Amino acid sequence: MALQPHTLGDWLHRAEKLYARHKVALGQVATSAHDEALYLLLHTLGLPLDSKPAVLRRKLTVEENERIAEVFRRRLEDHVPAAYLTREAWLGEHRFYVDERVIIPRSYFLEIIPGQLPHWLPPKKPVKRVVDVCTGSGCLAILLAHQFPGAKVDAIELSPDAMAVAKFNVATHHLAKRVKLHHSDVFDAVPRAKYDIILSNPPYVPTRELRGLPEEFKNEPKMALDGGQDGLVIIRKLLQQSVERLQPHGIVVLEVGGLRKAMDKAFPELDLHWLHTDDGEDCVCVVQAPKLKGWGVAAR
Repeated sequence: MALQPHTLGDWLHRAEKLYARHKVALGQVATSAHDEALYLLLHTLGLPLDSKPAVLRRKLTVEENERIAEVFRRRLEDHVPAAYLTREAWLGEHRFYVDERVIIPRSYFLEIIPGQLPHWLPPKKPVKRVVDVCTGSGCLAILLAHQFPGAKVDAIELSPDAMAVAKFNVATHHLAKRVKLHHSDVFDAVPRAKYDIILSNPPYVPTRELRGLPEEFKNEPKMALDGGQDGLVIIRKLLQQSVERLQPHGIVVLEVGGLRKAMDKAFPELDLHWLHTDDGEDCVCVVQAPKLKGWGVAAR
């Protein structure tokens, strides 16, 4: 790096060019190099993430320059995801601890849970029990707990490493009395219960596609990404086990990335309803209990 940057603004300008030069993959924390670089700069110096633009005129000490340079070296040359550098991820106003043991929280459920889920449930019937399957860091279970303060929340995870992170996040959000963690492969080891909502952002990347992922995504746990040969292995199991776990008025809600066509082809009897998202990806589907029950009976 030629001239030593004097201000945060100098670093931001330089970082944006370096992101392009190093062909850095985005999408885990932010969708633009500007936003992610600014986040890393503010976090590295312990400055508020909602700092005013004037913060870019802040002059840097030699020690601050060295700290920033090391952060961007790891991000740009080693392709370490930003969230693993800062040990945090945000979904809306909610902060979650993350490290290499869990996939980095990023989910359309941030907009779906408050904006659309209630419309799929009986208007005057309180939500009593919900579950997040493949909870990872515990972030979606925690969002469910905040959205439905009167509900019991189960959170299911197969990875013991991820379970430890989820336990920490649940405790940090003061929800240990309402969110119960289960170490299980989908519902295999979970006591029988009937849910109003079964929600999941499961592993759905077809195994053959894992090798083609950018380095940043390869740094995430393979278990959190690998959906088997066609991406649907865990989803099939989840749907089959959900038949007996859903209330008569309940719903299963799944976020499945680029598998929309595959889902419609594999499960035509479920009459999948695809929810609209702000960016038009529309990769979250809803299955209603009567359709699931009929499908389950026919599958026997």
